[in-house]
Amino acid sequence: MARILMIVSAADSLTLADGTAHPTGFWAEELAASHQLMREAGADVDIATPGGAAPTVDPISLDERGGVEEADAARFRAYLDDIARDLAAPLALDAVSVDDYDAVFIPGGHGPMADLAHDADLAGLLIEAEARGKLVAALCHGPAALLSATREDGGFVFAGRSMTSFTDEEEKQGGLGDASPYLVETRLRELGAVIDAGPAWQSKVVVDGNLITGQNPQSSVDTARRVLAELEARTA
Repeated sequence: MARILMIVSAADSLTLADGTAHPTGFWAEELAASHQLMREAGADVDIATPGGAAPTVDPISLDERGGVEEADAARFRAYLDDIARDLAAPLALDAVSVDDYDAVFIPGGHGPMADLAHDADLAGLLIEAEARGKLVAALCHGPAALLSATREDGGFVFAGRSMTSFTDEEEKQGGLGDASPYLVETRLRELGAVIDAGPAWQSKVVVDGNLITGQNPQSSVDTARRVLAELEARTA
């Protein structure tokens, strides 16, 4: 049975460009759809957050403000309720080891921009995962978490790697726009990532060796499927 560590932001707000606090958290579909697919495939999925704090679902990811249909929102709520015990008592990032897992999976929402992007425990975990060739997957704003992975000399662990993320275009069209404290795509490019972006709001998954990234919420299921396929290929 594959073991997957789902690393989730524990942030419930993001400081905007003007200094004000914007309520946020994880994006419901990205966690729920991915977790459900992986669990139904027989994977053992553990959830971890900074400090073991219970994560917060971004409220707009469950209604029309986030472009989510009522039926879909009800489905995501039901699944989050189903795993409520796991969400209420996640593992602490500083207490987990990549040696215990086959893959790391990071869903988005704006939350990762607030905490995971500069979390030292996550940095160590990602650096170790990369060194050991473990699968590292990140979805939508989840690739902001990759920003934490800098070496002692300041080098970005994933420099030169092909990846995608929630694009600048998508952030400006349906995200925080100019209020965003930074743009994930731009920041990744600045650190040397090779961004392979698809059309806005369409599923896009990029695989570069052990690194798997999905562009937006529409990529949730396809990203999780690719992780499962890669894990299966490794054990074939």
